[in-house]
Amino acid sequence: MPISALGLDVGKKRIGVAGCDGTGLIAFGITTIERKSFQADLAVLQQLVKERQVDTLVVGLPYSMDGTLGVQARQIQKFATAIAKALQLPLEYVDERLTSFQAEQLLQAEGIAPSRQKGLVDRKAASLILQQWLDERRSQNARSNSTQI
Repeated sequence: MPISALGLDVGKKRIGVAGCDGTGLIAFGITTIERKSFQADLAVLQQLVKERQVDTLVVGLPYSMDGTLGVQARQIQKFATAIAKALQLPLEYVDERLTSFQAEQLLQAEGIAPSRQKGLVDRKAASLILQQWLDERRSQNARSNSTQI
């Protein structure tokens, strides 16, 4: 069954956006939205949802290292809930505690200076968030298929 999910790495200044191939195997960065206002952010996301025929929104939540939700995570939840409602899409969260750090490490490995490429870091982090969700979904499907046999 084809899947079209949008992964979001929501920050105060930017939103990293990732998509996936129709098989749901590979996530990749699509764009970075420079945040202006809720309506402006929503308009860009509406266009992406329409173009890509998105059926699920996956948002990274920055849990604290002790597993609790801090102020930033609650702000992201509020924003994500409003966006999902406006887009009329189901919303799923992924623990994104270290994705920005991982994204920076991956870029450094490619010889790219993350400090000069904030938008690229956000896109890469969004793709890591979405990839984690895709992988978890695939392993859950594999487990449920193996129990049905």
